[in-house]
Order: sequence, then structure tokens, then C-alpha cells
Amino acid sequence: MFAKYRIVLAVMCLLLGGSLCNAQQALDNASIIKLTKSGLSEDLIVQTINASAGHYDTGTDALIALKQAGVTDKEVGAMLMKNANPSGTPSTQMPATIVLAAPPPPLPGVTDVGVYYKDKNGQWTNIDSENVNFKTGGVLKSAFSDGIVKPDLNGHLTGPTSKLKLNTPLEFAIYAFEGQEAGNYQLLHLRTHKDGREFRSVTGGVFHESGGAQRDTVEFTSKKVAPRTYLVTIPDKLEPGEYGFLPPGTMNTGRNLASSGTMYTFTLVE
Repeated sequence: MFAKYRIVLAVMCLLLGGSLCNAQQALDNASIIKLTKSGLSEDLIVQTINASAGHYDTGTDALIALKQAGVTDKEVGAMLMKNANPSGTPSTQMPATIVLAAPPPPLPGVTDVGVYYKDKNGQWTNIDSENVNFKTGGVLKSAFSDGIVKPDLNGHLTGPTSKLKLNTPLEFAIYAFEGQEAGNYQLLHLRTHKDGREFRSVTGGVFHESGGAQRDTVEFTSKKVAPRTYLVTIPDKLEPGEYGFLPPGTMNTGRNLASSGTMYTFTLVE
């Protein structure tokens, strides 16, 4: 193959009076017309244009003259590309793909479902969840929804205290389940005894009801900062003790049925 190419190159050198073999003499319109009239194939002429230095007149009159001389559209296209890419970049080379980096989350580190706190280094850190067991108790007579009575839920966690100890000021964030929001979570004050921690809540995430279930509920506000992501503001004067965020839909709401779920717990030291 290389021997054949050297023979063709030698023929071109003779046809062009040695100009193709002279590195300092670029091809031009006249060179291409001469190659075309010599009977060389279109593909070979295009390869020569791509591989050789050249500068071509591509004005209107020059293009008409090339066409009349039998220069093909593909050869003219190679000449135009050579003018645009003098370094010899092949016309078939695709432009580099530009990869746009995804914007960072508004709260770095808050990327999975859960509850997070801001640690002493200013980093958002997820709160480990604990298993909680529930059993329905007494009925809140004032808590009705479409005629359905909402019973209390008595929750129990093993161990007298949470592993996570926090000091004020407290900063929390929630990455909610799809279709949920921070307002569907409950912040509960846990009552401690020798066997563990307990709280009383309401099935279905019902708030602002009078009765025993409200004794352990701590109201908080939230601000949505991104899809499913919320900053949580809790009361300034929160007494030291055991607390936990209860996610929605984590317990069975059947009356007098035991069930289990999870809770994101912490101990407020001061």
C-alpha cells in the first residue's frame, strides 16, 4: 500500500511541477483544477487537500470557475474546511463534548432521606435513626377527621438516652420522602425512665389537638430551600433532655395494634 501511495505521490509531483513535494509551496485553486483534470479520483484529491498545506480562493467567481473545471462539491468542501482549519484537522472530527458539572446542593451533604444537624465544624451530618415500638392507647375525642377517631400512640425506645449529644444553638435540616414535606414530621420530647424513653403522639401526624398526645409535641417551623430539602427552626428555649424527629408513615394506625418504626433522636445537653 505504501509503495502504491509513493507512486501516486510521484505522479502528483510531476503533474503539479513539483509543487506538491515542496513543503514551502501550498496548494491553491490552480493545483486542484490540475489534479481534477488529470483523472485522479475524488477521494484521493480530498485526501491530498486534507494532508497538504494550502490556501484557496473561495469567492463567488472562484467557486464558479472550480465548478466549470470539474472540481466536485466534496473537493470544494475540503478546500473550504482547509481554509477554516489550516493546521489540517480532519473535517470529520467531532467537536469536543462540553460536560457541565451539576450545581452543588444548597445544603452540602444533605442528599439522602433523613434528618441532619450542623456539627461544630459547620458540616451537615445525618442523625442515625433508632427503632421505636408503638402501641395505640386512649382516644382523643376532639380529634376527628372525616368521622375517623384518631387514637394516641405510645412510643417506646430502648435505652435511657440517645447516642447523639448536642449543645445549643441547634440547627437541623430534613430531606423528606418523595411527596412529603417537613411539616409531616413530628418533633417529640421523650420521657425517660429506667427501661428506656417514651413519648405520646397522634396517629396520622395530626397536630394542634388538645389532649395528652400534645404534651410531648414540640412545634417547629421549616423553610424549603430545594426540592424535598428543608431548614428547620426550633424554639430558642428548648429545655435539656431527650428528643426525636418522627417521620410520617412509620407506624401502623390500626387501633390497639402494636407496630414499629424509626425515629431520629438526640440529647440536648444544654
